[in-house]
Amino acid sequence: MTDFSNIEYLKNGNKRQIQAFEVLTQNEILFNLNEFNPILVGTIPINIDIENSDLDIICYWKNKTNFIEKLKASFEDQSEFKIRETDINNEETIIANFRVDNFDIEIFGQNIPTKNQNGYKHMIIEHQILEEKGENFRLEIIKLKQNGYKTEPAFAFLLGLKGNPYLELLDFNFTI
Repeated sequence: MTDFSNIEYLKNGNKRQIQAFEVLTQNEILFNLNEFNPILVGTIPINIDIENSDLDIICYWKNKTNFIEKLKASFEDQSEFKIRETDINNEETIIANFRVDNFDIEIFGQNIPTKNQNGYKHMIIEHQILEEKGENFRLEIIKLKQNGYKTEPAFAFLLGLKGNPYLELLDFNFTI
């Protein structure tokens, strides 16, 4: 199983994964977030990204104000920088967005350890499903995403899951 907590795996990936590695390392994005246990999640790490997919980085903050200050100090000079506070699943959430080279970057922070956040859990489950179902399934996911589906709903559709796709994926039972 890939260790997604360390982006070294991207160096041996496809063209887009290699570009992501270069952008993240050359701009010291994860380095600047190191105290918040950052993990790159989403579609690029598991090779189901489409042309406009962004780099999603989840973070674990214990002090919201400190996290916001660090985001501003590290990234507010980046193109299209914006930051907002919101509530997701009854959890205080800080989201920062900006653009570096040809990547939109979203930093998502909650007061939840990163490996316990739904973004990480979804990616791990999706990765396991892709490993089990193979290349044709991966290509079908990409096709659905190109036709406007979000990632979790695309998986739910192909797997025949009913109800909220974000919750259903967390409870998915593997046949492995």
